[in-house]
Amino acid sequence: MLYTNRDLKKLIIPLVFEQLLAILVGMVDTVMIAGVGEAAVSGVSLVDTVNILIINITAALATGGAVVAGHFLGQKDSENASRSAWQLVLFSIWLSIAVTILFLAAHRPMLRGIFGQVEPAVMESASTYLVITAISICPLAVYNACAALFRAMSDSRTTMLIAIAMNLINLVGNAILIYGAKIGVAGAAIATTFSRIAAAVIIMSVMFHSDRVINFRKQATWKMDFDLIKKILYIGVPNGLENSLFQLGKILLLSLISTFGTYAIAANAVCNTLASFNILPGQAVNLALLSVASVCIGAGDYKQARYYTKKLMLITTICTAVISGIMFVFAPWIMKIYQLTPQTESLAVQVIRWHTVLAVIFWMTSFTLPNTLRAAGDVFWTMFIAIASMWCFRIGFAYLLSRHFQGGLMGVWIAMTIDWAFRSLCYMIRYHGHKWEHSMKASGV
Repeated sequence: MLYTNRDLKKLIIPLVFEQLLAILVGMVDTVMIAGVGEAAVSGVSLVDTVNILIINITAALATGGAVVAGHFLGQKDSENASRSAWQLVLFSIWLSIAVTILFLAAHRPMLRGIFGQVEPAVMESASTYLVITAISICPLAVYNACAALFRAMSDSRTTMLIAIAMNLINLVGNAILIYGAKIGVAGAAIATTFSRIAAAVIIMSVMFHSDRVINFRKQATWKMDFDLIKKILYIGVPNGLENSLFQLGKILLLSLISTFGTYAIAANAVCNTLASFNILPGQAVNLALLSVASVCIGAGDYKQARYYTKKLMLITTICTAVISGIMFVFAPWIMKIYQLTPQTESLAVQVIRWHTVLAVIFWMTSFTLPNTLRAAGDVFWTMFIAIASMWCFRIGFAYLLSRHFQGGLMGVWIAMTIDWAFRSLCYMIRYHGHKWEHSMKASGV
């Protein structure tokens, strides 16, 4: 076997903590910025919707590099794994520099074009935050690329420790610059930027250690290897397009929810946070499975790829079921933390209970299973299903159920689970066949 139970624990447990850390720090970060005022919160939240798109693109590119490197590791070819890893970082640097220049040169027209004529104070906060954090796009791209490579090496402990350091720097920086120096949004942006730069420097320095199976010791060059980059983009571009359109769809649904009233907006915000905890094991296993399946497929052992897919999905289902059970039973008491109005609290309890039940049934097959297909290079099929399902079922049914059947917020969340069910059906049919096993060879990449 390519992975023992101990190997899987070493890979997955740090990823769970890393995902938990991201959720908790995000919550604390929002509270700290909120102390500056509503205009600051609004401005930062607007820019964050743009930043999420950028993060999705860099993460998708990193996924492509991790899959290619994982294939070489499965073939016991450390040299080419390291070469492809460096090409991933090099391409990420050039692409992110181009995006940074675009953001710095056209930030105000861009913000007006996306968000329209918002209040001057909000626009000023958004502009300040965007200009400063744009400097961190390149470090963030480098960090995401290297973090994906560490997961390909089954070393998630290192990325967890660096993530802890990055978030501590961000929180301390926020405290000093927002509350101490009192420079508001600029302080939050500087803290975020500095933390990302620090993380990129740390993780890059570790990647130059020659004792690692993937390292940059003899690979550093400014010369592009377009054959390797083509392989990386073959995985990364469809994945990035899928993630970006998915985020765009979520923004459209938020605009729909905003028409239901303040109580629905508040209930949706609370349920989104709780849903993140509900699927936390699944998010961690998604990253782990992509790495594990890539190595198995690189070794040409599809039997083991299927074995680990089944095993990791079973583990995730059990963990999610336990969390769902707790959240379902204690939902009314959990809502007390947020001090909601009775109407908002009642709606939030209904929504999160629906999520907990359906997440156990459909979430793993709709979001975890396709990572094995992606690891094999079956990226266009997964992209097509994800995009079609998102726009037909999640968005189409959301408008149908919430508007025509007066389902309101509950209708939007029901539509989301219909999307899950359709994806699950399509991915399971594809997975139980054998076409996906030959996707990379059939493409000629």
